[in-house]
Amino acid sequence: MQLGLVGLGKMGGNMRERICRAGHTVVGYDRNPDLADVHSLKELVDALEAPRVVWIMVPAGEPTQSTIDELAEHLSPGDVVVDGGNSRWTDDEKHAEQLGAKGIGFVDCGVSGGVWGLEYGYALMYGGEPEHIAEVQPIFDALKPEGDRGAVHAGKAGAGHFAKMVHNGIEYAMMQAFAEGWELLEAAGSVTDVREVFRSWQEGTVIRSWLLDLAVKALDDDEHLEKLRGFAQDSGEGRWTVEAAIDHAVPLPAITASLFARFSSRQDDSPQMKMIAALRNQFGGHAVEQA
Repeated sequence: MQLGLVGLGKMGGNMRERICRAGHTVVGYDRNPDLADVHSLKELVDALEAPRVVWIMVPAGEPTQSTIDELAEHLSPGDVVVDGGNSRWTDDEKHAEQLGAKGIGFVDCGVSGGVWGLEYGYALMYGGEPEHIAEVQPIFDALKPEGDRGAVHAGKAGAGHFAKMVHNGIEYAMMQAFAEGWELLEAAGSVTDVREVFRSWQEGTVIRSWLLDLAVKALDDDEHLEKLRGFAQDSGEGRWTVEAAIDHAVPLPAITASLFARFSSRQDDSPQMKMIAALRNQFGGHAVEQA
């Protein structure tokens, strides 16, 4: 089938390659003309035969909204738009209503796989009406990993990105656990080869996982991670997961703690710890370090 793909960066570019390898035709648009097949969204729509499927891979928020607004002016009833970026599920509900008013279908799709997706396939979590999912199914089949798993119709519009959001929240907590364990092993003088301890966990343990494999790969590249600064950015999904937990009164202590740990990474000199040190000095006479 034909697919219009908007956004040909690292993720979108690799997805285009995997889809083409499966025998489909991709017409790509990107703000970088060196990557694009066409040079406007109107040209992209005109290049596709109806009914059209256009897949968006642009940043969440205003870039996605403006893309959908413009596509809505050019697409026709019976066409389908897929948002494969990292949009918030509440935006998906608005986009489904906006496009539905013009007879245009909408599918939201959480995509996981990162830079390895081209080789191994992308895990897909999508939401929308069954008839719209059916229009996109050949592309889902091309992108997903081989076998029966790795893709799910999670529910109605918004469900795909909600599922991907929770996936990323779990990822936060798992990475934090590996990071804390690694730091403790590094701090223990009795452990002389932390990297090989991590490597030994790759077989036969209950914590073996792809994240563990990637941790070992990172330690092979830089055994004590001395080349890196201890700073970790957070994505919107981590915050949205915690906000959704509050809205649904669901306790998420591990995921929430892992999000706040990333905030701590941005402080070279923690203001909170200044107050803690001052209070300890006041009530117990404990020594403080001067700046």
